[in-house]
Amino acid sequence: MQPIRVVFLGTGDAFSAGGRNQAAILIQHPQVSLLLDCGATTLTSLNKYNIPTDTIDGVLLTHLHGDHFSGLPFLFLHYMYIEPRTKPLRILGPEGLEDGIRQLYKAMYPNDASSPLPYELDFTEVQLSRKYLVDILQIEPFQAVHQEKPPSFGYRIHLDGRKIVYTGDTGWTDELPARAKDADLFICECSFYDTRIDTHLDYMTINERLRGCGYKKMILTHLGREVLQRSRQLDLKLAYDGAIIQL
Repeated sequence: MQPIRVVFLGTGDAFSAGGRNQAAILIQHPQVSLLLDCGATTLTSLNKYNIPTDTIDGVLLTHLHGDHFSGLPFLFLHYMYIEPRTKPLRILGPEGLEDGIRQLYKAMYPNDASSPLPYELDFTEVQLSRKYLVDILQIEPFQAVHQEKPPSFGYRIHLDGRKIVYTGDTGWTDELPARAKDADLFICECSFYDTRIDTHLDYMTINERLRGCGYKKMILTHLGREVLQRSRQLDLKLAYDGAIIQL
């Protein structure tokens, strides 16, 4: 097996709590590189950590909220003017994917959006009970409890004999322990400490219901103010911008 690096480019919530960047996680393997979500600050992080953008083969979006996909227009421009790209960029995510991204690009940069890109954008709307490939990387979506239309997804990602599970934004569902089981890395959102709402997870729920569910490693991300204020008191591992996990 070849090494896998998981780089946390953005670990904050929609409000960039604690000055953290918005959601973005990069999975790097010698044969393929996949970006999980692409919040507004993603290009900032890639530049800060000296990660060449041309290594990214695909972008996998959990849902179409701004803190998870609004960094794409900046990437598009970067690929035009700074690190010219010619190979296609694969973008996978929920229904309405292409229309939502193109509308955002047009709203932000109308002149550039009106001209053809020098590289292809290859959009794939994912569906439950189907599997998708980006090179040797296999993706299995599962339903997240966040927004219904367009839907929100979490993902099981299989790569070179290892499994990464990413919840995306989600409230509690009794299926989560089974999703986490046997994961080499379980990346779980944790927006709150003990405030419980239907569309996000909190630390207390995670600690009570997901601790020791058969994963090898768990790390919490999408961290909000409540969690960060108590970070020194918590036992479960919290991600931070720039963190790297080797698998």
